[in-house]
Amino acid sequence: MLKALTALAYPRLCIETGRALGHKGAVTPGACVIELENVAYSYGDGALLTQVSLTLAPGSFHFLTGPSGAGKTTLLKLCYGALHPTTGNTLFFGEDVSRMSRDAVANLRRRVGVVHQDCSFLDHLSVADNIRLPLSVAGRQAEEAREDLAELMAWVGLTERAQALPPELSGGERQRAALARAVILSPDVLLADEPTGNVDWEMSQRLLRLLVELNRMGKTVLIATHDLSLIRAAKTQVQARVLRIVGGQVQQAGADL
Repeated sequence: MLKALTALAYPRLCIETGRALGHKGAVTPGACVIELENVAYSYGDGALLTQVSLTLAPGSFHFLTGPSGAGKTTLLKLCYGALHPTTGNTLFFGEDVSRMSRDAVANLRRRVGVVHQDCSFLDHLSVADNIRLPLSVAGRQAEEAREDLAELMAWVGLTERAQALPPELSGGERQRAALARAVILSPDVLLADEPTGNVDWEMSQRLLRLLVELNRMGKTVLIATHDLSLIRAAKTQVQARVLRIVGGQVQQAGADL
């Protein structure tokens, strides 16, 4: 049985022995969960990213900034295997993606939750059914899935909207539903692309608290954002590393943000 939620806690997301729920395998202490080695990515004849080396350690919290068109979304897609680098290597949990079968990559990608910028849903399904879709794909049993879903929807504050259809949701509700769907399989890593881009400041702070809580549960978090105020607010709550894309390369931002 699952424990009751308290103060934004979602117990099934906790990692007590290094083994996350919902998948086989564990994060080796000290190992990187995602690593890019001298990666480049080009669209057509133009290089968008060049010589990018990045490591995401277990339990770390990162922001990724840069102007529109700099390659933030592309970098996130490289981090979860939706795109393959033109040159260089991508490693998931110490394994080179280029040497893995498609099925093996798919299994590892279950350990990475993604909140997409557009927050797409299946409009004919309820919010609850949209959020539980990853459980169905993973073959989780119905009873266990119902318990997980109920606790998770309470955690993101959507219990009363469980049977609503996606077009009926506000911008903040859509973002929280997207976050719930991204973490329902208890991934080791959460990647979020502009998760507060379409909500007001109060809602952005609520979403930030959820993301910080996930990080305190041991999750690695990487957020792409334009919002420097959000970054400043986060740095009062969590030790966050800020990365910036400049001229196609990733640099560590200064402490003046």
